[in-house]
Amino acid sequence: MKTAALFLLMFSPALADITACRVAAIKSDYATAFKECAPLAKAGIADAQFNLGYMYAKGEGVPKDAVQAVSWWRKAAEQGLASAQFNLGLMYNRGEGVPKDAVQAVSWYRKAAEQGNADAQSNLGLMYSRGEGVPKDAVQAVSWYRKAADQGNAFAQFNLGNMYNRGEGVPKDAVQAVSWYRKAAEQGDADAQSNLGAKYSRGEGVPKDLVTSYMWRNLAAAQGNEIAKEARDALETDMTPAQIAEAQKLSREWKPKKP
Repeated sequence: MKTAALFLLMFSPALADITACRVAAIKSDYATAFKECAPLAKAGIADAQFNLGYMYAKGEGVPKDAVQAVSWWRKAAEQGLASAQFNLGLMYNRGEGVPKDAVQAVSWYRKAAEQGNADAQSNLGLMYSRGEGVPKDAVQAVSWYRKAADQGNAFAQFNLGNMYNRGEGVPKDAVQAVSWYRKAAEQGDADAQSNLGAKYSRGEGVPKDLVTSYMWRNLAAAQGNEIAKEARDALETDMTPAQIAEAQKLSREWKPKKP
């Protein structure tokens, strides 16, 4: 299973007072962004608190400081800012700036997920799948993965494909597994590309197609996926030179799709 492991940077154009901070950050002028954002954050503006947390988390414009990042994200999260709630959940999940605490991670993920934050929904699904911070519950995992996947979240699409592939929380269904792997693969997710390639090589959920299998595995291998690389190389023994050439051509022409 995969987890969304990123910090979200958000600047709200709705707040005129934060425009200078936003513009400076867009220009990667974080020293100015910090100067403009800090007073607003101290005044209680959630967006500014969030952005200040981001700067501390990444060490942009200020020394990197996970404790300060947590402090500012908490202030924004307690005001209901979903992106701050998600990031705070990540910090608890990783034990950065706070003691590692799966229960707290789940609590903050849930707050953001219930507001529709796709990354939080995806990570909450993962916590249910693993039984971390909550009792293990495959049905709940599928439910949260699906909410995120329907919003185009590639991590969730890949994990939902895995649930259908294994029959966890849903009836085992190779066609559905392929469908969700494909959605993630088309966005460039290497693990989904690898698994989709495997489905084509076996003819599971799709007609067997070695050329298409090679293409997906080749794309995954290009991103450093060793499993895909080994499978692609092994596949060559069952393919003609013309088939390999066609698969390589398809790989070169492939372009990722937006969700």
